[in-house]
Amino acid sequence: MNSFKIKYNGQFRTEAKHLESGQIINTDAPKDNQGKGEYFSPTDLICVALTSCMLTIIAISTKKYNINLSGTSAIVTKKMQSNPRMISDINIVLTFKENYEGKLRTIIRRTALNCPVFRSLSSKVNKKVEFKYPS
Repeated sequence: MNSFKIKYNGQFRTEAKHLESGQIINTDAPKDNQGKGEYFSPTDLICVALTSCMLTIIAISTKKYNINLSGTSAIVTKKMQSNPRMISDINIVLTFKENYEGKLRTIIRRTALNCPVFRSLSSKVNKKVEFKYPS
């Protein structure tokens, strides 16, 4: 079990500390919701957590095939809705440096779509994931 300490710093900003490592993440409300947008917003962190989880879990699941995912990258975009204000869409494009065979592509896809963060998000959030491989 991990523990975190989160402190509100005023001006719609927080500081979150990972108690085991001491690492700190600062957040800021987005510009469209009274913030300055100078740090990740809490909803940005959901998108970052989802994408980071996918990449990490894919690396774990493909390790036994001696796949090195270093250099794999992703672009994630989010769309917010109002009434209620929430994330409505998360779009992720995972770009791989190698063109893997069919079996590995299947493993990669299934693993990504079953990562813990993906499974934890509400079904009300539309999640689209694209897998790009070089030709």
